[in-house]
Order: sequence, then C-alpha cells, then structure tokens
Amino acid sequence: MKYCSFVLLFVGINVFAQNPEGFEEMLEGMYKHSVKQAKAVELAYLVNSGADIIILDAREPKECETSGIKGAQCVGYDDFDVKSVKDLPKDKPVYVYCSIGYRSERVGEQLQAAGFERVFNLYGGIFDWANHGNELYDANGEITKKVHGFDNDWSQWLNENRCDKTVE
Repeated sequence: MKYCSFVLLFVGINVFAQNPEGFEEMLEGMYKHSVKQAKAVELAYLVNSGADIIILDAREPKECETSGIKGAQCVGYDDFDVKSVKDLPKDKPVYVYCSIGYRSERVGEQLQAAGFERVFNLYGGIFDWANHGNELYDANGEITKKVHGFDNDWSQWLNENRCDKTVE
C-alpha cells in the first residue's frame, strides 16, 4: 500500500511539474474555447497507436522545420487558407497545434466553419507536448529535442529540462 501511495504521489507531482509556473493561467487567458481541446497525453496515445487521424501544424514554416509532431502537415497560420486542406476527409479527426494553441485555435475555427466535423486544438501546443517529453521530429524525420520558441518572450514557456529552445 505504501508503494502504491508513493507511485500515485510521484505521478501526480510529475504530471503537474512539466510546465513552467504560470503556463496554464497564461493559456486560459489566450483561449476562446471555440474548438474542443485535446491534451498531449491523448494525442501521444493516438500517434503511438497509429490511429487514423490528421495532424495539422499551424506554425510558420521555419518553426515547422525545427521540429514537429510525427505525421503533422505544416499548414501555417499567417497565410492559412482552408482551400489548402480541401482534399482532407471532413469526417476524420483533425488535431491542430501551434506553439501554445492560440493560432491553432483560430485555424480550428476555420476548419469547423468549412465543415470539418471533429476538430481538436492541442492544449498548450507543441510547448506542452515537448514539456511532457513527447517525441519531436525535425524536417529530416530525425528525433530532436529542439523546439522553435517563436521568440524570446514565448520561449519562456518551454521547460529547459525537457527540450532545447531555439529562436531565430
């Protein structure tokens, strides 16, 4: 029983210690909650199990080149056009992410307006994904620990113990 309590305590601390202090509060101030959210653990399970899902990266090309989630298609944000994904099935689950989830929520809204039925915004974006130790892939398909921090202000939300920040 003592072992079980220790494991539960460790897991509980580990779950809440992944993101820098204030990260969740910052996110809540950014989100409109107009797109259903998915947690990193949920998406990681789907990615690792080979689920038939679509993953869209709503960051800019330079950010996508640094690293991304396995199988993600970089669609950008500044120049995103729903026409660029018109050939994707609208009934398949679509997971959208960016650095923290703000840009991907906006892209998710556009996808919903275009008739995509199951759109999810990755809570905390790639920052939360990386902060929880999930695998990242560079433009060559190699595993990396690098995450494009967007800029110095935003990169503060990356856990330096889990990933390497890059800002260009």
